[in-house]
Amino acid sequence: MHSLRSEAACLWRSRQLLWVLVRREVAARHTGTAAGALWLYAQPLATLAAYFVVFDMVLGMRLGPDAPTARVGAFLVVGALPWMAWSDAIQRSMGSLLEAGALLQKNALPPILFPVRAVLASQVVYAPLLVLLVLVYVPWHGGAPALLLLPLVFALMFVVMVLLGYVLAVLALALRDVVQLVGFALSLGIYVTPILFPLSMVPTQVRWLLWANPVTPVVLACQSLLLQGQAPPWQVWPALLAWVLVLSGVLAVLVRRSRDQWVDWL
Repeated sequence: MHSLRSEAACLWRSRQLLWVLVRREVAARHTGTAAGALWLYAQPLATLAAYFVVFDMVLGMRLGPDAPTARVGAFLVVGALPWMAWSDAIQRSMGSLLEAGALLQKNALPPILFPVRAVLASQVVYAPLLVLLVLVYVPWHGGAPALLLLPLVFALMFVVMVLLGYVLAVLALALRDVVQLVGFALSLGIYVTPILFPLSMVPTQVRWLLWANPVTPVVLACQSLLLQGQAPPWQVWPALLAWVLVLSGVLAVLVRRSRDQWVDWL
């Protein structure tokens, strides 16, 4: 893991530059628009509103007795917002090294800056929405003590996003097809995550497929905490830690074996 420690040390030394890059990326998303930063939040809020109105109010759908809540709209919102934050971060970080190619060729900047910048810029948008989501759902169960676990869930989610985004960014340098493949996988990802349906509806023999999805433990944790005020299923914690360990190992190997070729790939 020496290569990862070196990357982390470079990131820490460049933390002021990182913050400047994050601010510039966030500003670039709404530069030249009349509504400004409001556009950053309009799309996710409109998507969540559409989910709630269509499934809960128009169709009047309800979940079964084993679901965390009977209200489909409330169930969808709790799972969809973390998924949107995840999808946006992975999509942007995956292409971060390709987009910074000219800059990296001319300057001796730590490459890790760019995937982390992409993830942080994405979370600058989604973090306030996640906080708002928590505040809306707290009255459901009177602010249960289990809600104190939410910061830990989101912290592990952030670590997994950074690691996976960096891994995909390196793979995208070597093979541009990765961008297309991952983009397609993200478009289907919501259907293999317990967002549109509770985990209890999935047959036990194929349920492991959902646990192979790195977003599943985060979504299940949010559903348990926000909808029921209960601690997440115990499987959530080993699943998240396993993703952190596996991605750390993969990233360490990629950085060690391919670092000298990155400029050529760019």
